Amino acid sequence: MGQDPLFLGHISLGVVLIVVVKVLVAFVALLVSVLLMIWFERKIISDMQNRIGPNRAGPYGILQTLADGIKLFFKEDLIPEKSDRFAFKLAPYLTVIPAFLIFTIVPIGGTVHIFGHVVELQVADPPIGILFLLAMSSVAVYGTMLAGWSSGSKYPLLGSVRASAQMVSYEAAMGLSVAAVVLITGSLGTRDIVNSQMGSFFGIFPKWNIIRLGIVPFVIFVIAITAELNRPPFDLTEAEQELVGGFHTEYSSIRFALFFLAEFMNTISMSAVIVTLFLGGPDGPNLGGPAWIWPILWFLIKTGAFLFFYVWVRAALPRLRYDQLMDLGWKILIPISLAWLLLVGAMQVSKVYGFVLFVVFLIGGSVLYRAVSIGRDNDSDVETIATFTRIKFNDETSIEGSNEGDN
Repeated sequence: MGQDPLFLGHISLGVVLIVVVKVLVAFVALLVSVLLMIWFERKIISDMQNRIGPNRAGPYGILQTLADGIKLFFKEDLIPEKSDRFAFKLAPYLTVIPAFLIFTIVPIGGTVHIFGHVVELQVADPPIGILFLLAMSSVAVYGTMLAGWSSGSKYPLLGSVRASAQMVSYEAAMGLSVAAVVLITGSLGTRDIVNSQMGSFFGIFPKWNIIRLGIVPFVIFVIAITAELNRPPFDLTEAEQELVGGFHTEYSSIRFALFFLAEFMNTISMSAVIVTLFLGGPDGPNLGGPAWIWPILWFLIKTGAFLFFYVWVRAALPRLRYDQLMDLGWKILIPISLAWLLLVGAMQVSKVYGFVLFVVFLIGGSVLYRAVSIGRDNDSDVETIATFTRIKFNDETSIEGSNEGDN
């Protein structure tokens, strides 16, 4: 269990009860956060689009999500005749469970004393927390793939294949940006990563990884996670005008709700992971009062800011084409993240090596960009000439045909 002080001594019944309470509190808090997140997203987008949004159920429509969930519980649960029944029923749980398990390794505060035990405000602190994060984010792909394949219909299958290709494409860039964090902190544990970001540079700038790593891995991780979560502008797995709804087309009732529960739960969990890896987690100034409250408040403020960012992106950006999605993942994010990881490693060995490597990457990247630009310009010129030749040939053919008709 890593360096969790709760397990350093004898594991008694009190320790087991504390662990059970932490799991229940985290699960309930995450469910309530999902309800609030859906309401928050609908309200913010409606304000941005000059609409009212939900305003019927509860004050300011805050109970609308609860009403929708209750309605889905009582709708008819349909299972397609040609489906694989076991895989069809299993798929929604393979998307929800990883979303919750990812949240369990996130430290949301410091430590508190409960019944004589020192308890970290974190469900679990395994020494391989980052590997657990990467494993759970990969397992979620199976739920999406099984949902499309087991439905016995071609449209959900197309959506699931899209989802798998999209997640695999951006998994590499995400993993490389996480590797940069592990390299600079020297630990795979999330609590150790948070502790390594404590303090400040020159007493002014915080020692968060977003500053220590030079912003680039942070930007890559945010973009890759947005694609992994199927959030706009990367929501091509649910492109309604192309796929009728994507991998969950044949689902109804509570199983349909579980997919959307997993989507919003993943959004919250991954926002918390971003705060943990790059923004110091619960790190922040103590402005007075009990010392254990301020870390929780700073963590909630940072996570809420990222949730607002996701809503803003959804309202502002149009959906990408699929070729643009793949080009961004394979041709831009992966090369940049790999180059930056090598640069961080060189900086860890020697500042001189790191500076030389940075200059080499800068020159090489400029030359490569120029070569690609010239190639695209040549391709554009060739297409223009071919189009002009084809139009001219058609015009000459039509003129000859009209002359022969006149004769």
